[in-house]
Amino acid sequence: MLCSLGIAQGLFLCAYLLTLQKGNKMAHRILVLVILGLVLRIGKSILNVYLDLEPWQRNIGIAGILLVGPSLWLYGGLLFHRFKEIQGVQYAHFLPYVLFMLLSPLIPNRADLLSYVIYYAVFGHLFVYLILAASLLRKYGYIAQPKLHQWYRNLVIGVGLIWLFYIGNITGLIPFYIGGALFFTLLVYMFSFLLLRNHTFSLEKYQGSKIDADSAKSAMESLGMLLEQNEVFLNPKLAMSEVAETLQISPRVLSQVINQQKGMNFSEFVNYHRIEKAKKLLSSPKSSDEKMASIAYDSGFGNVTSFNLAFKSFTQQTPSEFKKKHKNSG
Repeated sequence: MLCSLGIAQGLFLCAYLLTLQKGNKMAHRILVLVILGLVLRIGKSILNVYLDLEPWQRNIGIAGILLVGPSLWLYGGLLFHRFKEIQGVQYAHFLPYVLFMLLSPLIPNRADLLSYVIYYAVFGHLFVYLILAASLLRKYGYIAQPKLHQWYRNLVIGVGLIWLFYIGNITGLIPFYIGGALFFTLLVYMFSFLLLRNHTFSLEKYQGSKIDADSAKSAMESLGMLLEQNEVFLNPKLAMSEVAETLQISPRVLSQVINQQKGMNFSEFVNYHRIEKAKKLLSSPKSSDEKMASIAYDSGFGNVTSFNLAFKSFTQQTPSEFKKKHKNSG
């Protein structure tokens, strides 16, 4: 009963994401594929306990795992703006899933050696994409909005734990077969709570405020030029109202553009540029004898404490550690 409720909640979550009109619709659709892949695999576990499934029916459930991995990785790429949409060759990542589904009547599932090899290969496929997703978190997660980073990190960890459970079961380390479905149920309800809460917050934040894609792109380009070329972020007292006035848009629209385009708030976005400036200064031979206070002020921070906190938040290391590492590698 609990596992069936988890399946039902997973399908409800898919329906919610598909009908959500705000936010990144492409990312919502890819997340739906992650959930559907898990629903297929968990559904097979539930049915397999009570019914004598045919090999091809079990293969359809196993194929769900081949859908989860690519979708999880592509979803992260969309969240962290690694790419704007899924197109062209990226759809080739779903080819193993499509082929496995089409060939499910022919693929052996008889508890023999070949069947186990195929089963391990499927979970090996997911493991590769878990590594890619973790790499995505490490490379690009630090520039994302903290809540967005935590959401994707938790999603990757959750899928990783499900992977560990099934691998543990097939190797005999975890004898409780249906436990994977129970764990999925707990996970999908937790994700539902987090996702609904975060999206409700986003909808309330910009309710009644609309900006078309072309205007948002134009505003983002102007903001990028202002920050990258004019380096207005070097002003430690830079205010959003001041930047909005320069761009001739309202502070609310500016906040919305940054949030939708970069997944950050104004302060995080400005600090991101300050940290990029600091990294250049720290890695420059000319500043090898510079004090951290000078680096902080030259990067646009008003004091060393806020500089250290921001640098640690974006790079997961202190300015001193970054400088030492770069010096050693150089």
